Order: sequence, then C-alpha cells, then structure tokens
Amino acid sequence: MPHSITKEEVLRYHEGGKIGIEITKPCDTARDLSMAYTPGVAEPCLEIERDPSKAYSYTNRANLVAVITNGTAVLGLGDIGALASKPVMEGKSVLFKKFAGVDAFDIEIDERDPEKFIAVCKALEPTFGGINLEDIKAPECFEIEERLKKETAIPVMHDDQHGTAIITTAGLINALELTGKDIAKMKIVVIGAGAAGIACARMYRLLGAKRIVMIDSKGVVHTERDDLNRYKAEFAIDTDERTLEEAMRGADMVLGLSKAGLLSRDMVASMAPDPIIFALANPVPEILPEEAAEVRSDVMMGTGRSDYPNQVNNVLGFPFIFRGALDVRATAITEGMKMAAARALADLAKEPVPQYVKDAYGGMDLKFGPDYLIPKPFDKRVLLWESAAVARAAYEEGVAQVESFDYCGYRAKLAADMGLIMADPCK
Repeated sequence: MPHSITKEEVLRYHEGGKIGIEITKPCDTARDLSMAYTPGVAEPCLEIERDPSKAYSYTNRANLVAVITNGTAVLGLGDIGALASKPVMEGKSVLFKKFAGVDAFDIEIDERDPEKFIAVCKALEPTFGGINLEDIKAPECFEIEERLKKETAIPVMHDDQHGTAIITTAGLINALELTGKDIAKMKIVVIGAGAAGIACARMYRLLGAKRIVMIDSKGVVHTERDDLNRYKAEFAIDTDERTLEEAMRGADMVLGLSKAGLLSRDMVASMAPDPIIFALANPVPEILPEEAAEVRSDVMMGTGRSDYPNQVNNVLGFPFIFRGALDVRATAITEGMKMAAARALADLAKEPVPQYVKDAYGGMDLKFGPDYLIPKPFDKRVLLWESAAVARAAYEEGVAQVESFDYCGYRAKLAADMGLIMADPCK
C-alpha cells in the first residue's frame, strides 16, 4: 500500500461498496412504468423468445460482464474464500466501467468443486455477454476456463492467466525491437508455474519462443520429474539445470511471478547481454530495478508497480479485450484476439504520448524506449487501439456474430464516445 494511504482511509473508501446500478431509461411517469415493466416488457420478451439474438438489442447483455470467483487465489492474499474476495471483485467491476464503459457484476461463488463451479457459470450464461474468471487457483482454473470456453457461446477469459500474458507479450515485442534479439534463439526463464506463468509461456511460444525454462517451488520443470500436472508437463524440458541459479546463466529474459527478493544480483550478472527482466511479484518484486542497475547498465526491466518504468498492469488488458469482444458479439476470446491485443499495445507505445498522460504521471517524459515499452493505463487511446484490434481479430477469425465489421468506423465511434478527435480513424 502506498505510504500516503492509511488503512482507515481505505476502509472509509470501501464503506457501502464501490459499485451500484444506474437506470438508463426514463422511469418518472405511469407510462414509463408501463414501458419498463408490465405490460410493455412482454414485447421484448416475446421478440427474444422468437430470436435469442435479440437479447443483445433489447437488454443490457451486449454490455454486461460477470466477474466470477471462488476466492481461492486472490492476488497477494491467497485462499481467503468467496466472501472475503468480494471487495476485489467489486474493484474489478469498477475498472471495467472506468476504462472501457463495460458494466460488470461481481459474483462470488462459494464452491471449490470444479464441476459444480462450472455448472453455476454455465447456468448464468443467459444473463451475461461475457465472463471474466478471477482469482481461481491452479490447476483448477485451467480446467474451468477450458470447459466454459467449449460449453458456452460467450467470451470467457481467466484474467489471472491471460492478462499478464498479454501485457508482458506487448512489452517483450518492443524489447525485442530495441535489443535486436531473435526470440527463437532466446533463453527465457519463467519463475512460477501457476496460472499466469503457464499462460505467459504459452503466449511467448506463439510469438516464436523455442527455449523456455520454467521454475516452480521445486526447481526447474524438467522431463525426469514425476510430480508434474499436465499443464506443467507441457513445459518440461530435457536439461541438466535444476535450480534457479543454474537456469539464470545465459538467460536472455526472466519473468518473475513468484516472491520478493528471489533474484540475486549474481543471477542478474550471469544473464546474457541486454537482458530483459519482468519482475512482477507485488508489492516487492523479485529484484528491485535499482538493484539490477547496480549490477549492469544494459538491463531492460518492468515490474508490477506504478512507481517504476514499464508497469505490467492487467487493467491494460481485460476492459479493452471485453469491450472489443462484446461489440462484435464474439462467442469466444481466441489466441488471435489476445495476440492482437498485445500487438496493439506494443504499437501504441511507439506513438507520441499526450500531455494529459504525462501529467497523470507527474510530468514524466514518456517516449518509446527502454523505460517506456508499455502504454500507461490512463492513456485513453488504449481503448481505440486495443478494443478495435480485438474486435477486428474476432471478426476475421469467425467468432463474431455481426454480419460486417468496419474497423475505421468502429474506431471513430469509440473516439466519439470518449470525446476524442481522430485525424485518421484508420491508423
């Protein structure tokens, strides 16, 4: 918690909760009441009964996401249970609305059995245009997401997996450009074999990575181990390396999803030239940027913190991914849509940064380079770039339910909704 914020201030902020419901149509007269409820409401009900797709037209389903958890892996807090996780899920709903205008309801399910949890989520499908799974422990989270993606016709994404993967992939794309490294020849170390670590490794493979060394609590994930679940086994490699220290030697990149202080100065010193370090343990990363800089000057680094360059913040992902998916009535969130999101973020980081964004970060001189690989969350243009890229990818991959998609027109609409003026909406 930032030093300027006290526990008492936080509790006052959360008093009464952080979200509510707003009415979007007039309800001030008897006539309005007849339109909103009985008898008028029968008409859209009958239309939807005849054509289920009309639910997107006559209800809020086209702009409604469920933020669903069982509270078994709450970020930084662990297994605190469904009820105690509610403030976090409310917070997630706040971010959906604030950054992308998406309405979200938090749903905390007191159920640890994956089969029963899946059944509850499936039963909720008629209400929502999408499902954001959140803070569900591994390996159950993989099965839950896989099943729901197969057994529902709305976009489902476990943000703990894919959010970090998308944002770090964006940063990696730009780091590759700046260092001139060939990802196919890189040695990438991933510390943490949970939901986020496995999703990140999968996305790096899609980007072209060939050599990924995964580390869990017992060391290197290698082919001679007999204690691996099927998700970890996907990344088991034939190697003599057994420890983190051994794996770090000659590494071009390390992704930390573990705990504070796990990376030593000696480990950083042993990495390949121009190393890339994403140390994402919060609130204290695996190694602080100033500690890494003491060892060598060629480090390119990101953390999960806002007070250091290159913050990997999932808010750069999920609101905008769902915005694009909802707007084309996507039935799924595909690998192509996630990669489109990552590439859009990488491209945006190369654009000149508006003054209002610099002002939001204390007047920092933000421009593309080692200390600015990833856009800032308060850059309003993220919505235009990322949501449009996701929507276009959904349409091109055949998971959109709209008959046509006008990329330029969609970007212009998003800009107009935000009060932004675009010289070229196609760019």
